[in-house]
Amino acid sequence: MDKSEFIQIRKFIVKLGKMLHKYGTPTFRLEAYLLEVAQYLGVRASFIATPTSLTVVIWSDKHEDEYNTAARLMPGELDLHALSLTDELASSLLEGKLTLAEADKRLDEIDVLPSPYNNFITGPAFGLATGAFAMMMGASWSEILWSAALGVLAFVWTLWAQRSKRVSLMLEPATAFIAGILASAIGGCLDPGINIPLIVLSSVIVFVPGLALTIGLAELSNRNMVSGTARTMDAVMQLFKLYFGAFLGITAGFTLFGENVYKPAQSLPYWATWLAVFLLTMSLVAMFRTRLKHIPWAIAAAFIAYGATTWGAMYMDNGLGAFVGAFALGVFANLYTRIANQPSAIVAMHGLIVLVPGSKSYIGLNSFISGQDFVRADNIGQEVFFIFMSLVAGLIFANVVMPTKKAL
Repeated sequence: MDKSEFIQIRKFIVKLGKMLHKYGTPTFRLEAYLLEVAQYLGVRASFIATPTSLTVVIWSDKHEDEYNTAARLMPGELDLHALSLTDELASSLLEGKLTLAEADKRLDEIDVLPSPYNNFITGPAFGLATGAFAMMMGASWSEILWSAALGVLAFVWTLWAQRSKRVSLMLEPATAFIAGILASAIGGCLDPGINIPLIVLSSVIVFVPGLALTIGLAELSNRNMVSGTARTMDAVMQLFKLYFGAFLGITAGFTLFGENVYKPAQSLPYWATWLAVFLLTMSLVAMFRTRLKHIPWAIAAAFIAYGATTWGAMYMDNGLGAFVGAFALGVFANLYTRIANQPSAIVAMHGLIVLVPGSKSYIGLNSFISGQDFVRADNIGQEVFFIFMSLVAGLIFANVVMPTKKAL
């Protein structure tokens, strides 16, 4: 291998790693995938990825050439559209359909592609996600509508954060604070008797780090200690910031508009929960930037995960029901990889969102600090921990029964 070829290879691998990190790839999958690409391109390599960095060491077979770099990166956000296109490009390269130069040029094109869903779609998707979550939590119709409205406001804050570094640093607590004040104003002036804490939780549910906690624990289970610890602690701090903002907002709102007395409304019928799963999945399509051809798979993954969990909970403890749901989801996602030749994360993420107990973590934190429950929750702390463990175990067992075809 001559020097110019080695330089071209290491530039491509580093660029591919940074892009996959940017698109929210879990670090243990990122490292394994880059190793596969490096082996195909005829070089030796070692990678260390964390949520905020990527270290790459590449050397030729006989150590004639060696290269190492460490990059400080921002935490990645899920972009399933770009992730899918990048995986297709890498597959074409590994199959000999593209030259390295063509693949490198295509990577640059993918990196500047706009989202397939503009703000006029993503904004309502935020409202749909928050309203669907409130529906899953058994809220009344008015509480669902208020949650959806405040969810759209959360999207406005997100747009502002993209344009202002100061706002991005305080995005979670500021959004929760404003949601708390507005929910208190609604309860005090427009719709007395609503469940204000539930509306606030629903309106910021897109920021609750349930998925990040699950991925962090999965990284720890794969003995990726640095990344798993960093991601888990970051998720815990994000949860604290959300709760503090909501607590401060509700307290300020009660001071300004008077304390609201919650009056339970009539519960929604059972079928509303399944409708909520569908609506939540459709909202995630825009928020995760899922490609159109993957939408049916994403919907199926969500219903399989939720249905298996519900079935498992009928015969076992709720935590073990989550194990059954995660196992069924993992098998389905790995089967999808074999059929569609795409990363399992494309469908697995939609199903995991339905299963992760991020909201229960928030509720447990509220119960611990205030001593009050705004939804019925017995032994919530133990249940949250057990569900997280069940999710990780279910995915591990699924990978044993139905091994994945791709590292991603």
